Amino acid sequence: MFETIFRRFPAIFALIAALGLGGCGYNDFQRLDEQSKAAWAEVLNQYQRRADLIPNLVATVKGEANFEQETLTKVIEARSRATAIQVTPEMLNDPQAMERFQQAQSQLGGALSRLLAVAENYPNLKANQAFQDLRVQLEGTENRITVARNGFIKAVQEYNVLARSFPTNLTAMIFSYQPKAGFTVTNEQEIARPPTVEFGGTPKR
Repeated sequence: MFETIFRRFPAIFALIAALGLGGCGYNDFQRLDEQSKAAWAEVLNQYQRRADLIPNLVATVKGEANFEQETLTKVIEARSRATAIQVTPEMLNDPQAMERFQQAQSQLGGALSRLLAVAENYPNLKANQAFQDLRVQLEGTENRITVARNGFIKAVQEYNVLARSFPTNLTAMIFSYQPKAGFTVTNEQEIARPPTVEFGGTPKR
C-alpha cells in the first residue's frame, strides 16, 4: 500500500523527508559544519600571516651586532615546529592533533614576545624603520589571530551544543556528526591576553 502511494506521490514523500530532516537539525548541522570550517580556515590564514613575517624579522634582527643568539634561535626553531605540522580538515575532529597544533603556535607566540622584549635593549633596532614596520605588522596580526580564534571557538561551541543536545544528538549519531575539537581552556585564557607590542618600553604579556 505504502509502496503504491509512494510511487503515485513521490514529491509528497520527498517533502515530508525534507521537513523531517530540517526539524531534527540536519540543516543546522550542515550550516554550522561549514561555519566552523570557515572559521578554522581564517585561524590558519592568520597564523600563516604571522609565520610569513618572521623570516624578515629574523633577517632584520641578525643585522644587529651581539643580539642574543639564543633568543633568535628559539624563534627560528619555534617557527619550524609550527609550520611543520600538517594541517588537515580531519584535525578538527582530533583533539590530540589540535592540542599539538595549539602548543606549537603558543610556543611560537612566546618566542616572538621574548624577541621583541629583548630588542628593547638595542637602540639601533628601535631606530630601524624596517624593524618598527615589522613590529606594527606583528601587532596587527596578533590582534587578527585573537579575533579569528574567538570566532572559531564560538563556531565550534554552537556546533557541539547541537551535536550533544536532544533530539539533534540522534541526528548526529545517525549521520556521524562528531563533536569538534576546539581550543583548550588554557589556550582560551591566552586568547584573552595576546602579546602586546609597545614602543619605548618593555612589552608585557
